Amino acid sequence: MELLKDERLDDLEYKNIKIIQNKNYFCFGIDSILLTDFAKEIKENSKCIDLGTGNGILAILLSAKTSLEKIYGIEIQEKLADLAKRNVILNNMEQKVEILNENVKNLLNIFSKNSFDYVITNPPYKKEGTGIKNENIEKLIARHEIKANLNDFIDISYKLLKDKGTFYMVHRTERLVDILFELRKNKLEPKEIKFVFANSNEAPKLVLIKAIKNAKSFLKIDKPLYIYDEKGNYTKDILKIYNKI
Repeated sequence: MELLKDERLDDLEYKNIKIIQNKNYFCFGIDSILLTDFAKEIKENSKCIDLGTGNGILAILLSAKTSLEKIYGIEIQEKLADLAKRNVILNNMEQKVEILNENVKNLLNIFSKNSFDYVITNPPYKKEGTGIKNENIEKLIARHEIKANLNDFIDISYKLLKDKGTFYMVHRTERLVDILFELRKNKLEPKEIKFVFANSNEAPKLVLIKAIKNAKSFLKIDKPLYIYDEKGNYTKDILKIYNKI
């Protein structure tokens, strides 16, 4: 597939998956890779929806790691949605991955309530009006809650999930109280939390969260995940996720 201006091709070194990225848009980071590993227990022949798919990395990688039947990637930005569609074609996943250019707040106009087994999301981390704003509009929308906020993502997740369906999210630890509040308010019970540390000398900046619709309360805190060791190299846990060992 021919690359356009400002695009590059990244090899994920997993099942020959390649992702086109554009430097002018928000590019995926390790958080997306960690989230797909966190959610890899997704069951066979299930239906999943990825809210805020960006260039399609979550939907494509999760499809490769699991035996799900179908995953829909939802992206509000038309240019990013088009890029995600190209990535689906590039990886020959048209039968399992479908990209839709839509706001998450409008999804009940497309899908029925209680129709998905799983929701996965890497939503904008920053509240509108916070953080650095010297970015182009594409990156602003990806990083800030401009088009949809945390409650919008969680509210629609509850409505789309089947009873006892599973919700997976990666987010910043600074928003953890907001996340847990919104999850319980929307009857998505937090069941598992994993904190992600850059290294053992820093506080965690990322958190992986699993919640289940209409479940009873019981929360498990996983052992922490460290990205780098004391020498600045990837830890064994990260190398396993990247299939390096």
